[in-house]
Amino acid sequence: MPPKFGTSGLRGLVTELTDDLVADYTRAFLAACPHGGALHLGRDLRPSSPDIAAVVARTALAEGVDVIDCGALATPALALSSLHAGQAALMVTGSHIPADRNGLKFYVPNGEISKEDEIAIGAHLGRDSAGLDAAEADGSAAVTAYLARYVTGFGPAALAGLRIGIYQHSSVARDLMVDVIKALGAEPVALARSDVFIPVDTEALDPQTRGMLAGWCTEHNLDALISTDGDADRPMVADKSGTVVLGDVLGALTARSLGATVLCTPVSSNSMVLGMDDFATVHLTRIGSPYVIAAMESTLTADPAAKVVGYEANGGFLLGFDAEGVAGTLAPLMTRDCLLPIIAPLAAAKAAGQSLADLVATLPACFTAADRIAGIPTEVSNSFIAQLTQDAAARAAFFEAGAEQGIDTTDGLRVTFTSGAVVHLRPSGNAPECRCYAEGPSAGIAQSLVQTHLKKLQDSLG
Repeated sequence: MPPKFGTSGLRGLVTELTDDLVADYTRAFLAACPHGGALHLGRDLRPSSPDIAAVVARTALAEGVDVIDCGALATPALALSSLHAGQAALMVTGSHIPADRNGLKFYVPNGEISKEDEIAIGAHLGRDSAGLDAAEADGSAAVTAYLARYVTGFGPAALAGLRIGIYQHSSVARDLMVDVIKALGAEPVALARSDVFIPVDTEALDPQTRGMLAGWCTEHNLDALISTDGDADRPMVADKSGTVVLGDVLGALTARSLGATVLCTPVSSNSMVLGMDDFATVHLTRIGSPYVIAAMESTLTADPAAKVVGYEANGGFLLGFDAEGVAGTLAPLMTRDCLLPIIAPLAAAKAAGQSLADLVATLPACFTAADRIAGIPTEVSNSFIAQLTQDAAARAAFFEAGAEQGIDTTDGLRVTFTSGAVVHLRPSGNAPECRCYAEGPSAGIAQSLVQTHLKKLQDSLG
């Protein structure tokens, strides 16, 4: 499958991300979108990223656009740098997908590109090089500025007395996580640093990884354990028992702690937010940060003072207003962020004298689970899901969750059952995968629903 735009930028096999293709997309982006005269360039730690970033830099310089080389850093740190400068950014990353794949994520001076920008970039492909000259500068201060954002907002005692494990693996934020935890007063315990790229999908952790996390919490007497995906725009947090707090739960806790009143989140997120009194308005969107951002921007257009936030089921959090942290103000950052949904719930629990598990227990009891089948072409998933959508008898034969109450086709096929259970099927927007999301009255039931329907998907599509 050739590289294409998904929910998080351009993605494809490394073998297909040729120098010519990367240069073509870089030129098209700089021609189609505003860039403010410079391109802030970052990358993750997968083996192919330095070479791809070098192609991007050469191409931008030849287009007469200055390059601010930020090196290996978290995607939200790169976004923060470019937003403050009023300039464009490009992150070389494949996020959580395996190292044989990679991608490009584009930012205009006011944030992530829109779906309309994607179309414009496509229309500008095939341009010749301008053959111009520009300057390259060091952008390593971007990491320092990103760290300072959270030290300023939460203060040096926000996590005082806590012992927090950090699953470093090959996350581009593995050292940053240690630094921020220490700066907020906690004791960091670094774990499992890897020289080999590990494709950690924080939204679909396998049983072996969950068991490893629980073992570390016991072995090291941790109060919590944290990590991120490869490019650090998605958080992972486990409580002291090693139980993973899902991203849409972290999102709700973070939104509540910041005093948000308007919440934008995909239809796949935990629906408990619809029953929370904290939010005056909840907008359910299609899956992907561009759709969440569009809903946030629409809210701010109608009311510039709206206390609006967004998050995805994977936990990536988007802040749309000047929010008050424990110690200071957090300026808006409308791109998926990993640190805010890690720090805010831990700080809220600490301030309340609670464990993280106790804080989670204050939310309405609604449990979600998610996983995926890899190696399923998108067109195969789309065809099967379309058949289920159109045929009630086919749905009745496929789903095992009771009598059907209704369906939602906002993004894929989401079926609600009279039992209160939900099963949601959707092709991934970034890779040849078919994803399954579920809701149930307990974590065990939600997980069972996912496993049951993944097996049926495998039997049907495999």
